[in-house]
Amino acid sequence: MNALALLFLIAGLGLIGWLTARARAAGFDRGGAKRLHSLPAQHGFFVAIWVVLPALLFVAAWSAVSPTLVKQEVLEHPAAAQLPQFDFERDALLAEASRVADEPGATAFDPVAQQLVAPTRIAETRYAWIGTAIAILLAFASGALAFTRIRANFPARSRVERGVMLVLLVASLIAILTTLGIFLSLLWESLRFFGQVSITDFLFGTHWSPQVIDPARPGKSLGAVPLFWGTFFIGAVIAMIVAIPFGLMSAIYLTQYAAPKVRRWMKPILEILAGVPTVVYGYFAALTVAPAVRDLAVALGFPYASSESALAAGLVMGVMIIPFVSSMADDSIAAVPTAMRDGSLAMGATTSETISRVLIPAALPGVVAGILLAVSRAIGETMIVVMAASGAANITLNPFESATTVTKQIVDLLTGESEFDSPKTLAAFALGLTLFVITLMLNIVALRVVKRYREAYE
Repeated sequence: MNALALLFLIAGLGLIGWLTARARAAGFDRGGAKRLHSLPAQHGFFVAIWVVLPALLFVAAWSAVSPTLVKQEVLEHPAAAQLPQFDFERDALLAEASRVADEPGATAFDPVAQQLVAPTRIAETRYAWIGTAIAILLAFASGALAFTRIRANFPARSRVERGVMLVLLVASLIAILTTLGIFLSLLWESLRFFGQVSITDFLFGTHWSPQVIDPARPGKSLGAVPLFWGTFFIGAVIAMIVAIPFGLMSAIYLTQYAAPKVRRWMKPILEILAGVPTVVYGYFAALTVAPAVRDLAVALGFPYASSESALAAGLVMGVMIIPFVSSMADDSIAAVPTAMRDGSLAMGATTSETISRVLIPAALPGVVAGILLAVSRAIGETMIVVMAASGAANITLNPFESATTVTKQIVDLLTGESEFDSPKTLAAFALGLTLFVITLMLNIVALRVVKRYREAYE
């Protein structure tokens, strides 16, 4: 039985367990002789969990173990003696035999793999049925055990809530462990990089040219300061010059001046910008904004201006993160107690004076938190930079000149044909680790600001 059919079968058994246990618990309440500790449906959920959960855990474990068992059985077949001794070639032939075994009518390209198709199919079928039988028996056994525990005073509600809490805890741990795994993988490869390149040359070097690396001193061409500057210049300066005023002004208009009907229409339309795929922003930057910026630069006296500039990428990036700034500022201004606004107006202040001297200062922690989150979002953006900025690593204050960012260089380094353990490729992981640490610090600062904001008004 394939995995999908087995999952449907287990779900069906869980439904049967729920109906059966619910019916039995409902029978306890007939006549009012006994009072149920929990609702009949909660008894049903208790039994259904015991039917489904152990079986699913076994299926997950069996899915990891059964390929090894199948491989061992296939290797014991006489035809497996013709397999090469080299592990990579042997595994490739076994994978081809497994693929053909799963596709009736298909034929393997290699004769040895073709001879192993039949034993592979037999082994896979056998272990699939063994797994199915054990899973069903486990579902029946655990479900029956749970069913026998149902009593009028059985605390099914507490057990179910405890089970749900355990599931939520596991989900949280998965998210935390995933983040930890990403960090450790970056750290491991970065340590390999720093074993070949001095960390001082990497963090403080001003020359970035991974195309030409001196084997005697690879750090001489891998100074990341131009990349950090380009990331800061595009994502935290140019993009914020666009995003902060427009986002803040739109939030002020929506919370203080817009009619309720206008707000109901404009706020969702503004937030649509946050859902536009970044590749669409990249098209917009490359085809519309970049040529316009180049024409502007020529008009201002830069005859050799390129269409790939820091200004083009930063402008579009700023447009992209306007909803982040606007949404956080909107929530912060709306959370300011109405008594503060009414008190200011009652003292004779105008609406604009109330906004500038009361509402904005009171909402400043939330606004700052939104800006910090938007900055962390901007410096991690890749697609717009890839399509609108260049790969030239320059330290410049001229927005019409080419610049590049950390994310753009990571893409370039990992899409080349260099060896995986070369300093050029490993530099991508060091850049990723640095970017991870920077965005983590920005998010921590933003969360601390938000915490302070909540403490002030809750």
